[in-house]
Amino acid sequence: MYSKEKADRAVNFIKSLKLSDGKWYGNHFNLMPWQEKIIRDIFGTIKEDGTRQYRTVYIEVPRKNGKTNLGAGIALYLLFADSEMGSEIYSAAGDRDQATLVYNAASSMIRQSPALLKRCKIIDSTKRIVVYSTNSFYRVLSAEHKTKHGVNAHGVIFDELHIQPNRDLWDVLTTSSGTRTQPLIVAITTAGYDKNSVCWEQHDYALKVKNKVIKDPTFYPVIYGAEENDDWEDEKVWFKANPALGEFRSLEEMRALYEKAKQTPALQNTFKRLYLNIWTQQETRWIPIEKWDACPDRINPEELKGRVCYGGLDLSTTTDLSAFVLAFPFDDEVKVLAFAFIPRERMREKIKVDFVNYDLWEQQGYVIATEGNVVDYNTIEAVIKDCLEKYQVKSIAYDRWNATKTVQDLIADGYEHMIPIGQGFQSLNAPTKYLETLILNRQLNHGGNPLLRWNFDNVMMTQDSAGNIKPDKSKSNQRIDAIVALIMALDGVIRNESDSSSVYDNREILVL
Repeated sequence: MYSKEKADRAVNFIKSLKLSDGKWYGNHFNLMPWQEKIIRDIFGTIKEDGTRQYRTVYIEVPRKNGKTNLGAGIALYLLFADSEMGSEIYSAAGDRDQATLVYNAASSMIRQSPALLKRCKIIDSTKRIVVYSTNSFYRVLSAEHKTKHGVNAHGVIFDELHIQPNRDLWDVLTTSSGTRTQPLIVAITTAGYDKNSVCWEQHDYALKVKNKVIKDPTFYPVIYGAEENDDWEDEKVWFKANPALGEFRSLEEMRALYEKAKQTPALQNTFKRLYLNIWTQQETRWIPIEKWDACPDRINPEELKGRVCYGGLDLSTTTDLSAFVLAFPFDDEVKVLAFAFIPRERMREKIKVDFVNYDLWEQQGYVIATEGNVVDYNTIEAVIKDCLEKYQVKSIAYDRWNATKTVQDLIADGYEHMIPIGQGFQSLNAPTKYLETLILNRQLNHGGNPLLRWNFDNVMMTQDSAGNIKPDKSKSNQRIDAIVALIMALDGVIRNESDSSSVYDNREILVL
């Protein structure tokens, strides 16, 4: 059954709210046709007893299509206008910051509405809104909360379901409303990549309900996105996936993002997932090798003597490739010196396994073969110390793995600027994207080093739900140690030489 009266009531309430951000702040929430259809279907579709038919709503739509304001509008209707005494409304997400986004939008809407503001109390310190006349409240709840049981939800807005670290919060909240007459769970999300997640489970279920494979009259699916066979480069597909494109979703911004993604495979997954709502794999190849080859490839060693530089040290297990890389910032480019180390007695074996000419590279000076069948860390230390004498090495960033002895020896010899750097997204995202920028702008002078080129061509990237990237050794087909060392060296460059925002905007401070 459809009740136009109930649908009109919900639509009119939300339209009376004022938007909370950007250039639309203070404007009335004039629902777009696709948004109004969702609201009318949710609140106007009823059972014979007059209660809502839909109990679970799954809305999957790309970024910047107004998900947050829509979620806030629904939350406020449930809190103020749904005729439920003692209602408990929650905005939930994978972390508190994400869950707070809907709360911030909702509290801003209330503050712009004298009629609503006088009916409630906003408690920003605890992210809570209380309506005393109905003994109801709205609060933020994230997967980080230790205590999530004991709730009796009338309404839940799950923001960005794809970033839920596990299904615990989803299960708690979706099973918490047994005493409610018409509870409503609304999941609003973009596509993800983890097909073992609760989000993929709901996405798959939504598709089956939408395609009538499963009959579930309580589940309302809304999915905007490109399909598997669609051309992701076609602007018609962009409009298909983004119902607000050309309205409050900027077409100009989409075009700029597309141009960058076209050049960088690692960004193509981000573009497809966040802006076209395509579920992607987590791993992807990085920048085409042609972009690397287009970079400057001539370095005069004499011009580097006495120059400021930053080091990156990636020490392998005793039988594999190790790398020490120096990055020299110049006005218009970054020049790179790379030193790779391999056990001499293992070199013939590695040539057969890796299918590269380590012996030729040794003759050309690109590989240093250490004596014996394991890497001689004393040789690596000697090379580093020689570099310390030739250049102004401001810092050496290193992966803690296998590095303890070498680091201790260098510190004992008087070099104190050793910086441990984590291998997660928080530490590696900023320097990885900086390397990406240098390559695409042809500002990386790699000196034509064939081993560095081979490592670069092997790199597979992994990305998190926020679009942060880092190289993934476990997914890369062959060795990438020298590129990892280069990325760590560039961490020093952007921390000390960049005039832009601090790298610590993207990761924690490292303590020596």
